[in-house]
Amino acid sequence: MTSSPNLLLTIVEAILPILVTLGFGYFAAYRKDFDAQQAGVLTRLVMLYALPLELLVSILSTPKAQVFSAGPVAALILLAMIGGYFIVFSIFRFAFKRRMSEAAMIAMTVTGPSVPFIGIPVLGQIFGAASGVPISIAALAMNLIQLPITLIMMGHDHEGRQARSPSAERRDELKELVGHLLHSCREPVVWVPLMALVLVSAGAFIPHFLKGSLQLLGRTTGGAALFASGVVLFTRQVRFSPLVGTIVVVRNIVIPGTIYILARLWHLPLQALQESVLTMAIPSASINVILAMRYHVLEREIASVLFFGTLSSIATMAFFIWLTGA
Repeated sequence: MTSSPNLLLTIVEAILPILVTLGFGYFAAYRKDFDAQQAGVLTRLVMLYALPLELLVSILSTPKAQVFSAGPVAALILLAMIGGYFIVFSIFRFAFKRRMSEAAMIAMTVTGPSVPFIGIPVLGQIFGAASGVPISIAALAMNLIQLPITLIMMGHDHEGRQARSPSAERRDELKELVGHLLHSCREPVVWVPLMALVLVSAGAFIPHFLKGSLQLLGRTTGGAALFASGVVLFTRQVRFSPLVGTIVVVRNIVIPGTIYILARLWHLPLQALQESVLTMAIPSASINVILAMRYHVLEREIASVLFFGTLSSIATMAFFIWLTGA
């Protein structure tokens, strides 16, 4: 069993780079070396090129048997991200009487971990190439399900609706949903990991010489994305509030804690438990700040969640790394 000093060193090595890189981004924005628009360019680089390449290499480097055995991990991640989304949305929409756009933004923030950005350095440090599978599952859940639904909900309030019959409104919303889904499927972060999973299932693997070529850009994913997030944080004046604290606690503690309990009750293998719990222990995604800024919905609150959630994750993720023995 790992000794306490070694465990602490592993936790620090996995999580401290997140805060350091965020800090560099924040400092660069403070010095006016980068602004929010330039951070958007970095995020575009990550989502269109670096992250898809990183996922492609990770999945094709994972043994076929390990990919096929990822069913329990996929089930828990989908349960947390999709089931949790609709539960949180319903609570804030109907119990707390929030606007549809606000309820959707909160649900996305609570149930959407920053797996493409923070997941790469943290899960990659712990699980190696095998981290590509849970990262891909979470990225697909976010891009194919959470994001299209959230965009529809936020657009519903942002654009307003003319008086129409219920049937006409349902047809328009269905058409809008299909449009967002088709757009999501064209994004490299969606179709590249799907293609990689198909290739692995067919027994394909990536040659060593090609692996190094693809990783040269793919390895910039975590650093570039976190740096951009730090720049975005500086552009919004973060402030703690009861709503911010609630979202951070549910995102960082309640959801991964629930997944841990379910994994124990279902007697899942240790690695499946570790991968699913630590994937859902990752703090909120920076894409939520971009959405909030685009639609002018809870901008300061969502940016504050990103700041306080990421800051507190050095303690909460350390706890779940210790709890699962990862």
